[in-house]
This record gives sequence, C-alpha cells and structure tokens, in this order.
Amino acid sequence: MTEREAWVAMLEEGLPGEVRAVARNLAITSVYAAWYLEKPELFKWAGMAAFASRQVGLALVLFEMMHAPSMEVQRKREGAGIGDLFGALLRTPVSLASFLHTFAADRLLFSDFDVIRRGNNGIYRDIAWAHAAYLHGGIDEVEAGCGREDGELMLGGFRLIDEGRRALAADPGSMEARFRIRQGNILLLRHEQQHTLQPLFETVSPAGRIVVSFGSELDFSCGTEEGRSRKASFAGFAGFLETAAGLRSITVEKDRWAWIEQEVLPAWEAAEGSFCSGSAIERQLLGMAAQEGDPLRTLTMAAGAFSRRLGGG
Repeated sequence: MTEREAWVAMLEEGLPGEVRAVARNLAITSVYAAWYLEKPELFKWAGMAAFASRQVGLALVLFEMMHAPSMEVQRKREGAGIGDLFGALLRTPVSLASFLHTFAADRLLFSDFDVIRRGNNGIYRDIAWAHAAYLHGGIDEVEAGCGREDGELMLGGFRLIDEGRRALAADPGSMEARFRIRQGNILLLRHEQQHTLQPLFETVSPAGRIVVSFGSELDFSCGTEEGRSRKASFAGFAGFLETAAGLRSITVEKDRWAWIEQEVLPAWEAAEGSFCSGSAIERQLLGMAAQEGDPLRTLTMAAGAFSRRLGGG
C-alpha cells in the first residue's frame, strides 16, 4: 500500500458507506469544517469545501429519497410543477417525499444525481488525504503521497501554503505570506475542478446540465443581514436565459471557473474576513463539524425515512 493509499484508507474508516449518501455527506462536511477550524489561517480550501459540501448535501437528500417508495398515487407527469411542490409542502412529510420522488425522477435523471454524489466522494478521496498528511507530517508527508499527476496543482498548492505558513511564523503581519497561502488554496480548488469534477460533469445529461446549473448556489452569509452579498448563484452570474437555454452551464469548465473566480471566491473571502471567536461563520462551521443538519435537511430526511418505513423499505 502506498503512502497515499494508507491515508485514504484511514480517512475512509470513519465514514458511512457510499450507499448512505446523506450520512456520508454529513461526515465529509464535518471533516472539512473541523480542518478549517483547526487551521483557519492555512486551510482556506477546507473551509469553502465545507460550505460547498453542505449545499451538495441538500441535493443528496433528494437523491436518497428517490429510493423511497411512493406512498400516494403518482401525479400525472405533465401536471407536476411548482404549484404541486408548494401543495406537498403544505400537506404531510409523506406527501412531500412522494412528490419529490416523482418530480425529481421526471426532471433530473437518476444518473445525474449520482454524478453529484460521486463528485462529493471523489473530491474527498482526491484531496482530503493531503490535508491529513500535512497535519501529521507537514509538506514532506504530502510530497511522499503525491504522484506525477498531482505536481502542478495539488503539490504546488501545498508547497505555497507551507511557504506562507513559514513566512507567517517569521512575520505574522506579512501580506506576502497570506497571498501565498491564498494562491496555494486556489491551486487546490483548480485541481478539484479539473481533475475530479470535470470528467464527471461531462457525463451529465442535457436536461441535467440545466437543472444542475440552476441548483448551483453557495451561501456563505451564515444567516446574517450583512452577509446577503456573500451568496453566489451560477444562474444569477451567467444569466437566467443563457442558463435555461443551455448556452452557459456549470458543467462547462470555463463557465464554472469564471463563476468561481468572479463570484464564489470574493463571496467566500468576504465571509471569511469576519471569522473570529463567536462570529456567525464560526458558529456555522462548528455546527457542520458537529454534523448538525439544517432544518430543511432534517425535515426532508425524516420524511424520507418515514416514507421508507411505511413502504417496508
């Protein structure tokens, strides 16, 4: 077993199996949040990844519910729409579970949901080990586990982060050190986008590309009024008409990276700038680290579990 395989295996031991998509996502989100809280001055990627993974978790709730048996007579496919969603919300959790099952199956192919699940797992498997290795043995441990394909972005990113760490130790006020750390974390993000996500996104169906694009939103506001600008919506950035027509898509690397550079990173950096003991962003990350689900996820998970029990699943 290689150094990298040993780290991956160690991190895998603490996770639920892949068939438990929602529980596994909560655990992955927890790991990212805990790493950021441990090293907020270094692990910028992990902090942003915690918020991104939490957002993916909402889609995975729906993905998991698609396994649940429908408890009502299915609605006519041509009649399902947003009005039906609000109707389901106003009735019972079982109605919501049944409706979401039918609505999602009609509008987003099951395989497209699976891409989201695989992406969440793939990013964790591809990058998480290096964070654990760095915490344990520093840059030497990361270098020992990196392969040739990791050199430019993954290893390059951690080398910049380590250079920044050493510079900060010598001069805590060094802007150059902080710049190196930022650039190193951006290289990790670039690695994630190019090597892990893009091959998966290329398998998404044409209809799925539109739905996934509209569903791509990151919220770093932490529920605060002053944080309203700390949200990043792909459709809002690319244009609703362009997104609906498929002219711009989150599954296209150049479109996605333009959104990340121009909207996601500034929103995250604005949110992270408020990080301190007792801040809203710290409370959010502490909740993620403790695997606390948000109210919508908790309600939907409960509805799905209840529906499966009634159906004998």
